[in-house]
Amino acid sequence: MASELLTKILDDIKTAMKAHDAATLGTLRTLHSDIKNEAMKAGAAPAQIMDTITDAMCIDVLAKSVKQKQEAIEILKKGGFLDKIPEEEACIALYRKYMPAEMSEDEVKALIQEIKAATGASSPKDMGKIMKELSPKVKGRFDSKRASALVQEALK
Repeated sequence: MASELLTKILDDIKTAMKAHDAATLGTLRTLHSDIKNEAMKAGAAPAQIMDTITDAMCIDVLAKSVKQKQEAIEILKKGGFLDKIPEEEACIALYRKYMPAEMSEDEVKALIQEIKAATGASSPKDMGKIMKELSPKVKGRFDSKRASALVQEALK
């Protein structure tokens, strides 16, 4: 059985096809392809690809794709291709529909404090302990660089 998230994406592909929404259809087909490629990289046999895809795998691909699109926007801004930016932003907005709700900085700080207390971390050299616990909980929901900075701040 395929993941719920993948099923939703496939249903939305069908909806976009029926509505003749070429932009959404192209974006979702690319996303679907990226997810399948990730499953193949993980060693899934071609016949079992759809069964091996999990929601976590889909979220990982979504987070990676959003990050790539954000980097592309920065490059487009530097290159002066401002007319291409709305297309990339629309793609990010579509991808975010499938991602878990964003976490606020305060929520992440509270989570860091919980992990810090549970692991007994107290100095900057304990950063790895906290990041190991924190990363899976905030993946796709909060910027990892910012989370790292908050952990450093908490360990000062």
